[in-house]
Amino acid sequence: MEPIRRIAVSTGGGDAPGLNAVIRAVAVAAHRHGWECVGIRDGYNGLFLPEQYPHGGLIKLTPERVRGITHLGGTILGTTNRGNPIKYPTPQPDGSLIEVDRSDELLARFREQGVDALISIGGDGSLTIANHFAKKGLRVVGVPKTIDNDLDGTVITFGFDTAVSFATECIDRLHSTAESHARVMVVEVMGRYAGWIALNSGISSSSDVILLPEIPYRLDKVVDALKARTANGRRYSIVVVAEGAKPEGGGHAVIEKRLGAAERLGGAGERVAREIGEASGQETRHVVLGHLLRGGSPTTFDRLISLRFGAAAVRALAEGQSGIMVALDPPTVRYVPLAEATSRMKVVPLDCDTVRTARELGICLGD
Repeated sequence: MEPIRRIAVSTGGGDAPGLNAVIRAVAVAAHRHGWECVGIRDGYNGLFLPEQYPHGGLIKLTPERVRGITHLGGTILGTTNRGNPIKYPTPQPDGSLIEVDRSDELLARFREQGVDALISIGGDGSLTIANHFAKKGLRVVGVPKTIDNDLDGTVITFGFDTAVSFATECIDRLHSTAESHARVMVVEVMGRYAGWIALNSGISSSSDVILLPEIPYRLDKVVDALKARTANGRRYSIVVVAEGAKPEGGGHAVIEKRLGAAERLGGAGERVAREIGEASGQETRHVVLGHLLRGGSPTTFDRLISLRFGAAAVRALAEGQSGIMVALDPPTVRYVPLAEATSRMKVVPLDCDTVRTARELGICLGD
């Protein structure tokens, strides 16, 4: 392989606490190897659409430029969950859109910019794109990022701990108002196809019902559990609902589905609250935490694992690695092939200890 002189960093998909910590670790570690490090604006838009950026689509990431960003939420590079270069939405003369593979064009832009390697920070979508580039010959290392913790091959992803901690705090606060008004409070949290946030925050906050994408729920089971609480003198209940939770025999609550973009889910909590209210007669309210779980300063755990992942990604490139993802395998960070890491989603196993704990604590899971 040719020696590395310049590397690029991309952040794609939804933002997550810890992104800036990864960027800082990559920039500082690359500098210590004598490499120049640049960040691509808004996923790959900085290369695809450089004319949209007055100061250029690439940001030079020097140690000075990344100083003091470890504790900041979001990403200084910007991000997007649209514009997949493998399935790029392209207008046609009749006004319709079709998906076009523009990955070769993007690889040519990398060469034009003198980029020898890419560190892609993202979830399954971003890392699937990264694996595609690796197969075409670009040196690529992936860093697992998703608050949903649904990436296979790593024990945990950065951003998850922060999201669960904040969700738990919010649910804790709802206990007092629910009790004061003798209400059922339904709390919708993120988790499209994996219910890790709902499960962990629901148990930690002593919630009474937790509905996960992995377990289609029966409304009668949920209502029976709530009525049993009322019969035992409990004036209120807390129900945690993952945005991807769905009723038995039913589908997800979808807000929007566009070409070249992931479908937007939403409304699961509102649906459950309405159904509970109608079936039980108890006053019911719903709260959507949504993007609140993505924002804010990362926890100590997420800061540390983000810095470890960023440093490990640079180390992997220095060792000649490509087509891999850095992954937490306590107490170490190991390398996992990108093809393996993106081959399947890490959903909540129904026989895992955490699910068993929920059942043994008397928490209703809707089945």
